[in-house]
Amino acid sequence: MRLVVVSAGLSVPSSTRLLADRLAAVAAPAATAPEPGPADVRVIELRDLAVEIAHTFTNGFPGRALSEAFEAVSGADGLIVVTPVFSASYSGLFKSFFDALSVTDPDALAGKPVLIAATGGTARHSLVLDHALRPLFSYLRAVVVPTGVYAASEDWGAEGLDGRIERAGRELATLMAGLSGTRPLPRRDSFEEVTPFEERLAALRPAG
Repeated sequence: MRLVVVSAGLSVPSSTRLLADRLAAVAAPAATAPEPGPADVRVIELRDLAVEIAHTFTNGFPGRALSEAFEAVSGADGLIVVTPVFSASYSGLFKSFFDALSVTDPDALAGKPVLIAATGGTARHSLVLDHALRPLFSYLRAVVVPTGVYAASEDWGAEGLDGRIERAGRELATLMAGLSGTRPLPRRDSFEEVTPFEERLAALRPAG
């Protein structure tokens, strides 16, 4: 089981990376339960790929490190994506990475479970999850985890954040365990041959 974490934090240390690590610490062991050992986790720091991401838009070809990152995302059983909030939305670096990925492989995220998360200086930006991140990954045909996690500066060490992290991480793990053996749905001219998303989720719920 392969879990890939995409962090768009720019500073070192980064609250964005800290949130990403805490989410992965919950999701990785739960994704393989009751089997021993956690999922294989790879972290992609977008700040290290910023130059290659920019070059991709000017020359049309991703560099070696960026290509490896794309392959990791495409081959993952689940994703955790975390961005800092800039101007009430995801960062430009975060969006550029997924723009470049979708150009290189339009089906990279199709049917893939994705946990969305963000960090910001104030709780007033918490709607970024539903107004920016969720629409983006729905457009890319990912299966977005119901619970997103937003962490403002005052949330660190406060009551509530741990519970949201736990719930979101376990939701991602459940989807990873249920969908890891399926293939992304191919594009079709008719919706009659496509299994409704509600039926796929119903199959993951325990019987009884």
